[in-house]
Amino acid sequence: MDNDVQGFETLAIHAGQEPDPTTGAVVPPIYQVSTYKQDGIGGLRGGYEYSRSANPTRTALEVCLAEIEAGARGLAFASGLAAEDALLRTVCRPGDHVIIPDDAYGGTYRLFAKVAEPWGVSFDPAPLGDVAAVRAAVRPDTKVIWVETPTNPLLAISDIAALAGVAHEAGALLVVDNTFASPYLQRPLTLGADVVVHSTTKYVGGHSDVVGGALVVADAGLGERLAFHQNAMGAVPGPFDCWLTLRGIRTLGVRMDRHCANAERVAEMLTRHPAVRSVLYPGLPDHPGHEVAAKQMKAFGGMVSFRMQSEEAAVRVCERTKLFTLGESLGGVESLIEHPGRMTHASAAGSPLEVPADLVRLSVGIEDVEDLLRDLELALS
Repeated sequence: MDNDVQGFETLAIHAGQEPDPTTGAVVPPIYQVSTYKQDGIGGLRGGYEYSRSANPTRTALEVCLAEIEAGARGLAFASGLAAEDALLRTVCRPGDHVIIPDDAYGGTYRLFAKVAEPWGVSFDPAPLGDVAAVRAAVRPDTKVIWVETPTNPLLAISDIAALAGVAHEAGALLVVDNTFASPYLQRPLTLGADVVVHSTTKYVGGHSDVVGGALVVADAGLGERLAFHQNAMGAVPGPFDCWLTLRGIRTLGVRMDRHCANAERVAEMLTRHPAVRSVLYPGLPDHPGHEVAAKQMKAFGGMVSFRMQSEEAAVRVCERTKLFTLGESLGGVESLIEHPGRMTHASAAGSPLEVPADLVRLSVGIEDVEDLLRDLELALS
């Protein structure tokens, strides 16, 4: 894109998506192809030889991801966890140490506990909202500080710029899982992070019809190393998945505006409801991370969690909603509700990262907010 173009919505619609030079098509084609004719031995046409290594539709997505996250390079993967695994195996070696959030996503915790640790990479959870505690957790062998902000599912906030300082003082990388915020609300690389991770299944795709992941890096050299592992390990998305994800990016800005507006109304209603013990939403003034979130985010996101009086009450609410569909995942246009302890975070049960049994997590969609409020009121009654 032209260097003068800075607006997010403009980049989301145009970056990597110039009209097709042959037909003039304004949407990148789906290159549903596995191999490519070469112009002589070693003569690659446009740099393409085999679609595990590169595919024009995936290239369009990766260019767009890099632009909207203000990064040097973007890489697309078959899922968010595939992206995380490729990153860990690129930047860590047996004997290295990683700091993760003390309320990390259950799948991330499982990756560290069941895959990385047996491989020889140790990890420690820490309250990443407490910069002094993170600094105290750093060891000589710490190679990565892994951040979620907001976290999944407790919606804790970490100061990205401050943690970047801690990481770089220690010679470590700061990795930020930006799935909950999306690049529309937060750009960690501009705040000093080294790598951004996404489950593009969520807000980036936005329609609950595609599974994918991504890495965006600030350093082109690290991008080259990751691209080698992306090809060597092979967990890449197909061209139709890339096309669907690009389609989602084009409307990310307007969708996030509605997600955030609806979530704010839902959080306010829940704070007033007598059946609700507490509400976790960084947009609330009494949230402990509210000031940091206001500083580094454009708005406060579409995720709301709340705690009931008991596990039984939490499960009952999840079973009684009609518009809020009981289901895992998040970030789609439709509203979802889940019980993290029994669903998305079951893998953390019995660990230091076990989530409260009375917790309910909402992914607030873009439906009419009055309908959503009525649905929750009835489920809570």
